[in-house]
Amino acid sequence: MTQEIQATAAASGANATERFRENKKFAADTSKERVNLLASRVIGAINDTILEEKVTYDEYNALKAWLIQVGEDGEWPLFLDVWVEHSVEEVASEDREGSKGTIEGPYYVPDSPKQQTPATLPMRDDEPGTPLLFQGRITNVDGEPLAGGIVEIWHADDKGFYSQFAPGLPEWNLRGTVVADADGFYQINTMQPAPYQIPTDGACGKLIAAAGWHAWRPAHIHVKVHAADHQLITAQLYFVGDEHLSDDIASAVKPELVLDPQDKADGTGREVTYNFVLDPAK
Repeated sequence: MTQEIQATAAASGANATERFRENKKFAADTSKERVNLLASRVIGAINDTILEEKVTYDEYNALKAWLIQVGEDGEWPLFLDVWVEHSVEEVASEDREGSKGTIEGPYYVPDSPKQQTPATLPMRDDEPGTPLLFQGRITNVDGEPLAGGIVEIWHADDKGFYSQFAPGLPEWNLRGTVVADADGFYQINTMQPAPYQIPTDGACGKLIAAAGWHAWRPAHIHVKVHAADHQLITAQLYFVGDEHLSDDIASAVKPELVLDPQDKADGTGREVTYNFVLDPAK
């Protein structure tokens, strides 16, 4: 068994927590009135559930123990990104005219190696999987190319593991920042990722088992697409035929985000074209 396969929920959770603290703004300029409203709604919903469903002390204490374990395992980023973030993203993008977005997830790392298009993502010499050419154009809502637009891209490998979140992988494996050309065209050579289960040996896995849910996410490519004076798009792009498109545990799949790669004429893998349309900055 390789080190890569031995990745644990605790290790992944600790990495996700550390990355969040390093890279995210987590102090909102929110008034006391707004905090009062939101906190009261959330606490009220919990209490309403307890009263309506006649929650017992045994169930309440089990919940307390589980919440403590989520923190000890470092799995709050995983829990929130899997079960909550999709609603936050929907609010954030509800007025956009351009391309659809979806959740970022817990495995984003900024400042990946930058390349001009055409690009090949960093990968091992014997990287397993099917080669994939991912290409398209970046335009504004009027169809005009956004020269020098940027595609940050990251995804799991053929076993479902992310570099910097599983041992045994090179630091920037299957991660990169690609700069489009003067016509807004980008071209990225990578490997088609595999579906994977979110870590199940920690607190989130205990919730999944207790509820009788599955832990699967459909295979996907993560991107952040941006250009000067335009709104950032954060998205995940999925693949036609994946059995978990309709029951993604993270509820992040949208029809507009499903890719349909085709075999390349020269037999060297698959290719797919996907265009991004960016809204003007607010």
